[in-house]
Amino acid sequence: KMSEYAEVQRTSLKFKGAGNMSAAKKKKKKDKESKERLEQVASSQNDEETQSKKGYLDKRTPAQVAFDKMQEKRQMERILKKASKTHKHRVEDFNRHLDNLTEHYDIPKVSWTK
Repeated sequence: KMSEYAEVQRTSLKFKGAGNMSAAKKKKKKDKESKERLEQVASSQNDEETQSKKGYLDKRTPAQVAFDKMQEKRQMERILKKASKTHKHRVEDFNRHLDNLTEHYDIPKVSWTK
């Protein structure tokens, strides 16, 4: 039975006519675009200066630019909102919230004797 497997290739598979693919690996377009977008969001405050210096052409649509600006604005608001409360204040608010809940959320008593 082992003679059936005598011709089996035991090395890694290779593409025909590909040569050495590991040396010339292509970069993914998605990664490049996401890096550019991160750079643009980071430099959104001084957009005009960077465009005049580098001559960088913004490939995003106006809707994408507006979306990124609003997303950054919302993130800053979220950070400021979280930073404004102390831990003690947060715990007090949570306890107040739990007190206001109805008894519907309590664990019901299960008894076989009643």
